[in-house]
Amino acid sequence: MIQKTTLLAIIGLLFFSYSIHGQKKIEKSKEELTEQSAVRHQSSSSSSSSRSRSSSSSDGESAFAEIFVRFFVEATVGAFKYGIIGDYYNEDHLYNNLSHYPYKDGSYGNFNSRDSLSKSKIRIDIEDSFMYSNKNLVGNHFKAKIRPFQYFYLQTDLRQVYESDPINDSNYKLYFSHFTLGYDRIRMDKFNLGWNLGVSYIGNDVRKTGFTYGISTDFFLDKNISFSGSAKWSRINTRPVNAFELQSKYHKKNYYFSLGFEHLKIATPTYNFVTLGAGVYF
Repeated sequence: MIQKTTLLAIIGLLFFSYSIHGQKKIEKSKEELTEQSAVRHQSSSSSSSSRSRSSSSSDGESAFAEIFVRFFVEATVGAFKYGIIGDYYNEDHLYNNLSHYPYKDGSYGNFNSRDSLSKSKIRIDIEDSFMYSNKNLVGNHFKAKIRPFQYFYLQTDLRQVYESDPINDSNYKLYFSHFTLGYDRIRMDKFNLGWNLGVSYIGNDVRKTGFTYGISTDFFLDKNISFSGSAKWSRINTRPVNAFELQSKYHKKNYYFSLGFEHLKIATPTYNFVTLGAGVYF
């Protein structure tokens, strides 16, 4: 009887400890994003002394450095042109039309190369998703994308995460967002892949911004079903603020329903959500 009581006490203690550590993830994220950075700037005396010693470089070294810099600049320009922007002289897919909405006149997705009549001058995509992790951790993700034409788009991601602590009868919330400029490097009928740059912002008690960058893609199957994925990386007060997203969508006319998964890393804590949402194209 004593052993059974002891065992139940240990299980209860472990469960209580797990509940305590499992809660207040939002407060831990806020604390880490607002605390003073542990990084300290080092004295510049050593760098200044090394700078004085290196002032007497030879002419041969200077010529080599000039060749290296020229090669580096040309390689950077080439990578930017062909890898990031694309070759508009030889890649016809870069001129594909922006569709009014996926699957409007066929099996194509965001872009099409077949029918100029389906070309959209401007398109606005709006989506809202409910985020569920467990009964104590939920959220909402609102997404708006403005496409003035096929070459780039502006995107806003607004997320609200809510956490309840039933043990202490407390509630916590965290607002954070991404504002990015996106560019689709590949614009095929059924596939697009691109990158985005912008800023991230943490609200509530943090109120800090950071630089963000990421990638996104969409793949369109037959029968009005598509898959999409995106990843955004950012740092605020030297801490990561990252968002990874996978979605499956069923399209019906100019609207769709989505089922997906989101993984968030806000400072040290991580958050995993199943998402259920809907979107519309204007």
